[in-house]
Amino acid sequence: MEENAVGRITEHFGKVSDPRIGNATRHKLLDILVIAICAVICGADGWSDVALFGRSKLIWFKKFLELPHGIPSHDTFGRVFGLIDPEEFRRSFLEWVQAIQKLTKGEVIAIDGKQLHGSRDENNGQAALDMVSAWATANQLVLGQVKVDDKSNEIPAIPRLLELLDITGCLVTIDAIGTQTEIARTIVDQGGDYLLPVKENQGHLYEDLEKLFGIEEQEGFTTPGYTYARKVDDQHGRLEIRECWATSSAECLDYLRGRDNWKALKTLAMIRSERHIGDKVESKTRYFISSAQMNAKVFLKAKRSHWGIENQLHWVLDIAFREDMSRVRKDHAPENLAVLRHMAINMLKQEKTAKVGIQAKRLQAGWDEAYLLKVLAV
Repeated sequence: MEENAVGRITEHFGKVSDPRIGNATRHKLLDILVIAICAVICGADGWSDVALFGRSKLIWFKKFLELPHGIPSHDTFGRVFGLIDPEEFRRSFLEWVQAIQKLTKGEVIAIDGKQLHGSRDENNGQAALDMVSAWATANQLVLGQVKVDDKSNEIPAIPRLLELLDITGCLVTIDAIGTQTEIARTIVDQGGDYLLPVKENQGHLYEDLEKLFGIEEQEGFTTPGYTYARKVDDQHGRLEIRECWATSSAECLDYLRGRDNWKALKTLAMIRSERHIGDKVESKTRYFISSAQMNAKVFLKAKRSHWGIENQLHWVLDIAFREDMSRVRKDHAPENLAVLRHMAINMLKQEKTAKVGIQAKRLQAGWDEAYLLKVLAV
C-alpha cells in the first residue's frame, strides 16, 4: 500500500539527477526526496525537523524505501537540497502536477510573486529569494513557480513561468506589474486569455480608460454594449460593495490609443469598491483590460478570484508553513524547499476526506500514517 501511495512521486522525482559523487552517495537520492516530502507534509519546516521526522518514522519508511544506511542527518538533507538543480526539480514538479490534475476550461490562473523573507543573509550579501507562482483558483493547486533573478523584478520571470504551463482555455490574472504588452501576447499565443489591471504608469492607456468611463458615467452608461454587476459582502463588521461596468463595444475599444498593442483585446472594465469599516468609508476606482469577452458579472467574479493566490496560497505558506520564518539559506536549498512546500500544499488541498484546515491536516498526517498515505495518494 505504501509503495502505491508514493509511486507517482517516485515516477516523476526519480528522474532528478543526483548531484553527489563518491562517498557522498551513501544515502539513496530517492530516499532523501521521499522522506523530505513526507516530512514537510507532516509539519517539518527545516532540515533538522525533516531528519527528526525520518528517525521517528524509520520502521514505517523501511516498508518501501531502501535506506541502506538508515535516515540521513539534517546536514545531509541540507547539503543535497542545496545541490539539486532547481530547474530540474521544478520540471519534475510540473510533470507531477500535470499528472495529478487537469484544469477545467475557463479556470482562472492567478500569477503573483512572494518574497521568502527568512532567506535573506545580510552577512553574506544575499538578498531574500523571490518566487513567482501560478495558482489554479478553482482546483486549489500550485501549477508551477520560477525564481526571480537577482537584481531584477517579476516582469522577466512571468513569461518564463507562462512558457512552462498549459494555459489553454484558461483566464490568466496578474497584478499591475504584469500589465505588459509582451506578457499579454504570450498568454494569447499559448491559447489563454488575460485579465490585467491598468494603473497610472500605463500612460495613455490609463488616461483613455479613465476618460472613457468618466464620460460614460456622466451620461449614465447609455452607450450600447455596457453591462453592470454589483456584489455586496458584509462580514466581520466590514461592509464592502463592489460595482463593475464592462464593455466589449467596438466603439469603446477604438477609443483607446495603442489598442492594437494589446493582442486580442476584447473587454474593458471599471470596478469601483466601497469599503465601510465602522464610520470610515474608503472608495477606490480601478480599470482593467481583457482578451476574453465577458459581461460585468463574470468579470467581477474573475477579478475577485485572483486574490485566491493571496488568501489560499501565500497566507497558508506564511501561517501554516511558517515560510517567512525559515532560516534555510544555503545554495539552492531555499528554492527547492519552496517547491517541497508547494507539493505539500497541493497534496493536502486535494485530499478531501478531512474537513479541517491545512495546519490541522499537517498534524493529522504526522500522527496517522493511514491518513498520510491518503495525502500521498492524491
